[in-house]
Amino acid sequence: MPLKIVRNDITKMKLDAIVSATDPAFSGSGGADGSIQRAAGHDSLLKCLGALRPGEAKLTRAGRLPCKYLIYTVGPVWQGGDRGEPETLAACYRNCLELAKKRGCKSLVFPLIASGAFGYPKSLALKTAVGSISDFLMEKDMEVYLVVYDRQAYEISSKLFSDIKSYIDDRYVEEHRFFADCGRAREEGPGEMDGFALSAPAAASPACLPGAAGGSSLEELIGQVDESFSQMLLRKIDEAGISDSQCYKKANIDRKLFSKIRSDVNYRPSKPTAIALGLALELPLEELKELLEKAGFALSRSSKSDIVVEYFVSRGNYSVFEINEALFAFDLRLLGG
Repeated sequence: MPLKIVRNDITKMKLDAIVSATDPAFSGSGGADGSIQRAAGHDSLLKCLGALRPGEAKLTRAGRLPCKYLIYTVGPVWQGGDRGEPETLAACYRNCLELAKKRGCKSLVFPLIASGAFGYPKSLALKTAVGSISDFLMEKDMEVYLVVYDRQAYEISSKLFSDIKSYIDDRYVEEHRFFADCGRAREEGPGEMDGFALSAPAAASPACLPGAAGGSSLEELIGQVDESFSQMLLRKIDEAGISDSQCYKKANIDRKLFSKIRSDVNYRPSKPTAIALGLALELPLEELKELLEKAGFALSRSSKSDIVVEYFVSRGNYSVFEINEALFAFDLRLLGG
């Protein structure tokens, strides 16, 4: 996944570059910044960098850290949001990414800049971080991690949370009731995995299959199988008039995974990946369901994750990142590859 949000010790992540959110004097007084500076052993080296202004970024050697480079940036002090704080914070991410790209970095990890001692509200800091990083990844290829320790960063508005909860409550059906009501449905695998229900239609009788009335052979029936997930996906990309990279970047999946789907006509992605690709294409709900069926899945009323996805699609919101915020708020598995 090009952008992955994790909880981890940033000083131990073995990537090409680590970003440290510091202050203009590189004092190392902040929690994460202090830990990074101590781990890198940068006390004397920092004097060579000079002062940093908010929004700027400077790159140096990583010292004892398990990476090639360490990038310092200074975030804005929160003063209510109307003094250029969002623009300055976005510049932090953009400048760090550009520096890393110029040095040939293929992977990078950020802390949630300015959300600690500088007082930037965590939920707003997260939106700026995700927006800035995803904008960059639409044009460039890089594996980017965002370390978020505090769950408060994922708080969605109380109204949105209430709306989604009501939507779930109105539609959610317990799994055992769902299968009993459907009658013909059967489980494949563990049923629901991390919030996403796996769905496979019951085996159709020969009489229900096209051409079966005439006593068609098994080979003839197999030859009538409809287009695969890969075929339908590529057709929809062409119809949408977008490039492959635009599609997989909006879906927040990496190029290697998309290449597997493109090169193997019978490749079956995971359900979160299939949904994310459908969202990237901004498919109407019925077409999204059809695409999922090609991979052997369905949107199920016994899956809260599926209902959350349906909630956003029915309102014309196809942002994988915004949907992931809501999924996280409900302790459900995130979308993407």
